[in-house]
Amino acid sequence: MKFLCDVHISYKLVSFLSSCGFEAIHVNTILDKWRTKDSDICKYADDNNFIVITKDQDFKYTFFVNQSPKKLIKINLGNVANHELISLFSNNIKLFEELYTSSRFMFEIDQNRILITDGTSLTSA
Repeated sequence: MKFLCDVHISYKLVSFLSSCGFEAIHVNTILDKWRTKDSDICKYADDNNFIVITKDQDFKYTFFVNQSPKKLIKINLGNVANHELISLFSNNIKLFEELYTSSRFMFEIDQNRILITDGTSLTSA
């Protein structure tokens, strides 16, 4: 699996995902770094089969409106501690692996639920 972490995602998550054997990069290491436009992040992710990990609501809108990024993990947990975020990924890694084979999905998590959609149907996990 390949992950592209948006600007407000900790490098610690990048390191954790890399230590699990996945390709993980932070937006601050590619393109125009922290100044990269969301549309350019989406294009890069789609062109290179990355899952975008973000807290930014704009990516959710573009997932539905522009159908990009094709693969998205949207975190709605505010300023969650790094160890909690890493635990969340560790606990859901098998699900991410299953979703990765899909051509399009959004995995959205908040305090009370996990929602998974392909843009046409919605599932609670």
